[in-house]
Amino acid sequence: MRNAKLLSCMVVVGLTAFLPACLSAQTNCDAGAGPLRQDQPQGISSSDIIKKFSAHESEFKEAQTHYHYTMEVSVQTLAGPTVDGEYRRISQVSYSQGKRVDNVVFAPQSTLQRISMTKQDFEDIDRSPFILTPDVLPQYNVNYAGQQKVDMLETYVFDVAPKQIEKDKRYFQGRVWVEVHDLALVKSCGKNVPEQDPHAKKQKKRKGQPAENVSPTLVTYREELEYKYWFPAYVRSDETLHFQYGSEVHLREVIKYTQYKREDSGSSTASTSHP
Repeated sequence: MRNAKLLSCMVVVGLTAFLPACLSAQTNCDAGAGPLRQDQPQGISSSDIIKKFSAHESEFKEAQTHYHYTMEVSVQTLAGPTVDGEYRRISQVSYSQGKRVDNVVFAPQSTLQRISMTKQDFEDIDRSPFILTPDVLPQYNVNYAGQQKVDMLETYVFDVAPKQIEKDKRYFQGRVWVEVHDLALVKSCGKNVPEQDPHAKKQKKRKGQPAENVSPTLVTYREELEYKYWFPAYVRSDETLHFQYGSEVHLREVIKYTQYKREDSGSSTASTSHP
């Protein structure tokens, strides 16, 4: 993270310790970004931007079925600077007749104790990143928030929230960044909702207390592939989850996507990790 206040607490993939100064972590959606400007789009309406980037999302979703790649997942809990529990999985992901196939190549026994991972959590991980295609768009309110520079990219920024929440369905609530020239979604940051879903990530029960559900904020970065598709490269969360009964759990979650390779090509592209 590049925010000055959080710089001493910066998370680096592969490290398992935090400096003692990091007393209460919080995922920073604006890491690496400049100030949000209230400038209006020039030469195009916000509704047209939404329509165009949503169409690009459909192109990306279809293109993804022609690639295979490596997906590495790490979910850790921390007590001070010490990792006291971890779930880890490495999978080779491919597609067969448009359907996703996961071949797990590494999955040690989970050592998580203070939270539990359930079927809903794994589904949330596997459906990362959030994809806002035209068929999904009517389910959301998408509001223009301004313009912002993210790393070297100029972007339009939109706030996204479900119009209504239906039973047994999961939704994205947060913010998305759309590159101004390609009108492609390049970054998102938010939560999976509703948090009270009975299958979501749970705090371990204590005697006499019900299990609670708290979703972490996840920031997703994409990278350009073959100069036309923006594929997920890196997803991260680093924050202290606050539970109703007074307990707190410092959670760090990282998902990395690497070694993209087109099924009908002998070339591959290694994804770039973001700190």
